[in-house]
Amino acid sequence: MSLFAMGFLLGILQPSTGQFPRACANTQSLLKKECCPPWDGDGSPCGELSSRGSCQNILLSQAPLGPQFPFSGVDDREDWPSVFYNRTCKCEGNFMGFNCGECKFGFSGLNCTERQLRTRRNIFQLTTSEKDKFLAYLNLAKNTPNQDYVIATGTYTQMNNGSNPMFRNINVYDLFVWMHYYASRDTLLGGSNVWRDIDFAHEAPGFLPWHRVFLLLWEREIQKITADENFTIPYWDWRDAEDCAVCTDEYMGGRHPTNPNLLSPASFFSSWQVICTRSEEYNSQQALCNATSEGPILRNPGNNDKSRTPRLPSSAEVEFCLSLTQYESGPMDKMANYSFRNTLEGFADPQTAISNTSQSGLHNALHIYMNGSMSQVQGSANDPVFVLHHAFVDSIFEQWLRRHRPMLEVYPAANAPIGHNRENYMVPFIPLYRNGEFFKSSRELGYDYEYLQEPAQNYFEEFLVPYLEQARQIWAWLVGAAVIGGIVTALLTGLILACRKKRRGTSSEIQPLLIESEDYNNISYQSNF
Repeated sequence: MSLFAMGFLLGILQPSTGQFPRACANTQSLLKKECCPPWDGDGSPCGELSSRGSCQNILLSQAPLGPQFPFSGVDDREDWPSVFYNRTCKCEGNFMGFNCGECKFGFSGLNCTERQLRTRRNIFQLTTSEKDKFLAYLNLAKNTPNQDYVIATGTYTQMNNGSNPMFRNINVYDLFVWMHYYASRDTLLGGSNVWRDIDFAHEAPGFLPWHRVFLLLWEREIQKITADENFTIPYWDWRDAEDCAVCTDEYMGGRHPTNPNLLSPASFFSSWQVICTRSEEYNSQQALCNATSEGPILRNPGNNDKSRTPRLPSSAEVEFCLSLTQYESGPMDKMANYSFRNTLEGFADPQTAISNTSQSGLHNALHIYMNGSMSQVQGSANDPVFVLHHAFVDSIFEQWLRRHRPMLEVYPAANAPIGHNRENYMVPFIPLYRNGEFFKSSRELGYDYEYLQEPAQNYFEEFLVPYLEQARQIWAWLVGAAVIGGIVTALLTGLILACRKKRRGTSSEIQPLLIESEDYNNISYQSNF
């Protein structure tokens, strides 16, 4: 996209805003604890007049949590989003959105009835024009105010329990940086005290579903501001890479010629400003990140601590991770052993699946390797390499789902760290999404990966496999029932034959048709039985 075209788009787009729905970021909504904005299509809350949805009380999970967070009532994110709202839109059918004005992932059309399946592609397989368009879209997102959301700049207590709203506008790209920060920030306990062992998006079962939703929402926002409904996030396949292949001016920005920690001035990413990177400062002030610019993107790939991350992940390590049959295990945090999630996230050794927090594998390895803005959890989404990386991590999650075909019950229902149980709502998304809702194939959510695509005829097989898997789990019972049924049938057949022999001694002149009729009925009954 040319600079002229980008400027034109920026000129015609209306100003907008970030994470809390703008329509609910006001005193009335906060005091009423209700976020049920009207749908523009009919002017009714949640589009109720058009049967799109209705304003409903939020049903919170009552399942017990793990022991990692020993507090209650001290963090706005507990039982999300009940501190701010206890009534939101509950959408019907394939409708979605904070006012039920959008379609669920994987659907489109006026009434959200048309199925869609888009393909995420390897960034190195894009044509030059496709790649340039993607880079232009990123820059457009960084310079376009979000139309629907604002971010909170204070806690609920600092807002005087809703009577003094504290929100501000934010651009489309930084909205997602802020949401990633907000989900992973420390708990502010007052004074100078904080609790660090808390994260609603990492170090627990929700890591993969949370980032799946994050990417889907990010993808949709780009589709909105560009009017390109077919846009998908490309991925960077970093298996066996010897260096950061995307760290060039042609792609995500090369190295600065005189300062190795900065990006090349030839890349427009060098002019980007980061936000939400000063966690210690926020903690000392007992404040939230307010999205103030904090300097340029930092990146020095490969010059990281080699004792922690000696190299980028290998194909063999990814394959070993995919072979793990347990999604989650033990304490369900970064100390979990033989857990697919913990191994993919990078807290367990990618060759043994034993927890080792002194090393960083797979997902974590890439973050550490980038050696800059990407290496600090709360602000890592500032670097646009983040979306390429997490798209590939999501594709590994997708491979595991297709290979092992887990039932929903495999995702933990209880005793996971705070915010990570199956029925918990993900922080800080509004509309609301539960962790378990995204523990399923990406095809059901409307997207696939280029290198994972299978022939169309396999869709029927994919539909049947979950049922076949259930049958496999009860196969022993089915075989036992068949054996017992065979024995019973054999005994009954023997009795019937014995009766026939006995009746053959009766004169055929008496009632031959009646005997044949009775035999026929008896056999039919047994056959039906």
